Amino acid sequence: MATFKPDRYNSVSPYLIVSDADATLTFLTEVFGAPVLRRFPGPDGRVMHAEARIDDTVVMVADSTDGWPSLTAHVHVYVADVDATYARALAHGAASVQAPVKKADADKRGGVKDAGGTTWWIATMVE
Repeated sequence: MATFKPDRYNSVSPYLIVSDADATLTFLTEVFGAPVLRRFPGPDGRVMHAEARIDDTVVMVADSTDGWPSLTAHVHVYVADVDATYARALAHGAASVQAPVKKADADKRGGVKDAGGTTWWIATMVE
C-alpha cells in the first residue's frame, strides 16, 4: 500500500529552529531517551536538519541561520515519570521554569528550558 509519509512518522511534528541544535539533540537523547533518526550537517558543520523520536512523535530541529533566526518555542511532552524526567533535565543542564506540581487538572506538570532555547513542559497524568 502506498503511503504519504515515512513509516512510523506522525502527521504533525514540531520543527524547532534553535541556537544550538547539537545541544538540543543531546538534551532530547539524554532526557527523553529520544534516538536521533537523521542528522544533516550544513556546509559549516552546524545542523541543517535533524530528527529525533520521543515516544510516538518525531521532533525536527535545525540551527538558526541568517534569515531563519532561532525562535522561542514551548513543547508539551507526556512522560511516565515527570519527577524523574525533570531531575534528569536539570542534571543535563536545563534551567528550571517550574518544578513539577499537581494543579487543578489531572496532570502533574513541570517545565525546563534547554540550552537551545526551547521550553519543555513535561507531565504525567496522575488522576
